[in-house]
Amino acid sequence: MDLSVIILNWNAREWLERSVGSALEQNTGGRPFEVLLVDNASRDDSADFVRERFPAARVVALPENLGFAGGNNAAIPMCQGNNILLLNPDTISHPGAFAAILDFLEAHPKCGIVGPKLLNQDGSLQYSCRHFPSLEAAIFRNTPIGRFFSGNKATRDYLMKDVSHDSAMQVDWVSGAALTVRREVLDSIGLLDERFFMFEEDVDLCYRARQAGWEVWYEPAGVIT
Repeated sequence: MDLSVIILNWNAREWLERSVGSALEQNTGGRPFEVLLVDNASRDDSADFVRERFPAARVVALPENLGFAGGNNAAIPMCQGNNILLLNPDTISHPGAFAAILDFLEAHPKCGIVGPKLLNQDGSLQYSCRHFPSLEAAIFRNTPIGRFFSGNKATRDYLMKDVSHDSAMQVDWVSGAALTVRREVLDSIGLLDERFFMFEEDVDLCYRARQAGWEVWYEPAGVIT
């Protein structure tokens, strides 16, 4: 199988009609793929909803909330795909998104991780591919100082705001909201680090992949809102 899609959910039932539905409707050019809904012990009957509404999706209901890393790690060994797409539940996969990612991986054998173009609900660009964080960027983005210097160079460099996002490019890391990783990469460097319960596990995974000699890419031909 070419692709396994893990949609990790926690109390996001209102979004699952669109996220699971748009994933299952993808045309991958005849390449087989599967969709797994992994539920992190939601209290809104998300798992039952997907079982009833989308019988083609595999549902993995976890007994407790394991966080982003733990939830995905619980499902990865169940996946049959050679590539694994980690996908947030509040997403809509545009037609051809999965095919574009698979095409890119086939054409770039050194690429271990790739992220698509991410859009906000209003159609504006999310800065989902970035440089590795610096101390300066952390100060401006995570302290009140950033309110007074919103256009500072450290933040702009970190978010790659001054770089065109219309062409594929190698980057330091891509957002875990929609991140595809080769199974070969996970076999060699290990799964997501569960010391990160939520946030930064995507940075760490990309860092470890690059340290192991893999490339990380941004591919705008695949689009996800």
